[in-house]
Amino acid sequence: MTQAIAPQSSYYERHIFFCLNERKNGEACCAQYQAQEAFDRCKQQVKAAGLSGPGQVRVNKAGCLDRCAAGPVAVVYPEAVWYSFVDLQDIDEIVESHLKNGKVVERLVTPAHLGR
Repeated sequence: MTQAIAPQSSYYERHIFFCLNERKNGEACCAQYQAQEAFDRCKQQVKAAGLSGPGQVRVNKAGCLDRCAAGPVAVVYPEAVWYSFVDLQDIDEIVESHLKNGKVVERLVTPAHLGR
């Protein structure tokens, strides 16, 4: 008789990836819209809220996520929720609502049809 193997739990509860891509050819890119500042703010807010580390939240940099028309963008996994943000207050809301309390910030969800 074969014994079932229990699935291993994720090392982090959630990951948020920020597109920090910069295009040198003049095409629109997230880096043109203060994506680095948003990433830095998110890391700071996650740490200040005590949400960082194993079993909690990981804030990651990413290259092009191919959603340039919606930029700047970030995506939260495992829920696969894409966000378009405008300012640092949007980042604060994503941290408080989604990363801390598991509630999607509907007003910031990237429209599904927006790609590159």
